[in-house]
Amino acid sequence: MLRLENRRWEKSYFEEGRDYVLNSWSTGQEVDLEDAFHFHKSLPESKRAYCKLRAGQEEKRIYLQPRAGVALLSEHIELLSELESKGEADFLPTTIDSYTRQNRYAEAARGIEESKAAGRSLLNGLPAVNYGVANCRKIIDAVGSPVQVRHGTPDARLLAEITLAAGFTDFEGGGISYNIPYAKDVPLERSLFDWQYVDRLCGLYAEEGIIINREMFGPLTGTLVPPCISHAIGIIEALLAAAQGVKSIAVGYGQGGNLYQDTAALRTLGRLGRDYLDRYGFQDVLLTTVFHQWMGGFPQEESRALGVIAWGAATAALAGVNKVIVKTPHEALGIPTAEANIAGLLCTRQLIRMLGEQELAKTPYLKEEEYMIEREVEEIISKVFELGEGDLAVGTVRSFEAGVLDISFAPSRCTRGSIMPVRDKDGAIRFLNTGNIPFSKEIKDFHQKKIKERADLEKREPGFRMVIDDIYAISKGRLVGKPR
Repeated sequence: MLRLENRRWEKSYFEEGRDYVLNSWSTGQEVDLEDAFHFHKSLPESKRAYCKLRAGQEEKRIYLQPRAGVALLSEHIELLSELESKGEADFLPTTIDSYTRQNRYAEAARGIEESKAAGRSLLNGLPAVNYGVANCRKIIDAVGSPVQVRHGTPDARLLAEITLAAGFTDFEGGGISYNIPYAKDVPLERSLFDWQYVDRLCGLYAEEGIIINREMFGPLTGTLVPPCISHAIGIIEALLAAAQGVKSIAVGYGQGGNLYQDTAALRTLGRLGRDYLDRYGFQDVLLTTVFHQWMGGFPQEESRALGVIAWGAATAALAGVNKVIVKTPHEALGIPTAEANIAGLLCTRQLIRMLGEQELAKTPYLKEEEYMIEREVEEIISKVFELGEGDLAVGTVRSFEAGVLDISFAPSRCTRGSIMPVRDKDGAIRFLNTGNIPFSKEIKDFHQKKIKERADLEKREPGFRMVIDDIYAISKGRLVGKPR
């Protein structure tokens, strides 16, 4: 019987379901925690995500990480080696294929065989569960940088067991961000519970002095996500992870496009995240921030796509962030090549270096954006705790049921989808409809005022047509969707 509550699992409770997890696919039997602890302790600090993030935060460095993953192990290792050497990547990814994300390991196995026969990857990532601990450890041995598992899995328990045992030191996702934007019918209680397992596993590593970085996926659906929504969800996931003993947490944010709003979002994300962790007794948790370059539609032309990437790079440099997830000029065309990934990395590196000595002035506009985001996040999270009667996990489920937490354009049945975002005349993301989010009159009036300014300028009524225009705007060369 599933028992969801925000309490740290006893080791005996964790062990109750562990046999089922490890027996759900044959490679689970390769997991040996004592061997895993020994291997992690043998790794140099340069391969440990926590050590690198901590040093980078102290030195105010901005790290770069691409997205990448292919079906065949040898090709995946070759790809990561190239991204590290030619692309100057600071952190390396292992993006997991879609079959594995849905725990469909038999189909992933067929994908490996078909990829071998075809001589090229027929999967959109690496099926790490199928390869098992020993094979995945070859990835860690082959490169000199920390490697992160990136996926989109509501139930990542076996994936976490295998990849952490293999020596991966960074694991992305959470019970909200890797369910609501990715799945249709997975109950939120189920994914939150399964991610408590993942976080408790990381907590067990931490008890051995091995700190695994847990990164919360900030972009969510990647489509006009208001900063307060991604902030609230990222902070909730961070608190749930810390409750299970996680000691290194990265909270993410997806680029919106307006420089001042994005800067305000990144600055408030770090402050709010730190404040909430400290408030609830997790002062010993390292908190870092991650900026995802534009996650929406890209122009098809490579030169225009590089313009979008450069704008994301400039935003990261001026706003200040610990790590950037870099996109490629092939985003509109399919799975990017190594060369495309390298182009995105080098473009981003160039901009960040050029802007390293500059910072964005704190104008009244920027101050207003920071103030509003902080107010919005506080109003949402306080209601979540209220609905859960002090239990954050319970409050999260009840909040999605009530629409207090909501995500636009998500496939999940667990979210109401009642909110509707749209841009204002400057391209900042506002609420056309706040749904059941418990905002004060001040906040609602602020959003209505900003949207009315745009409507008056464009001489049209605010509505869904405006939203659609905004969704496609960047792929057509603009930020704000203009009337046709």
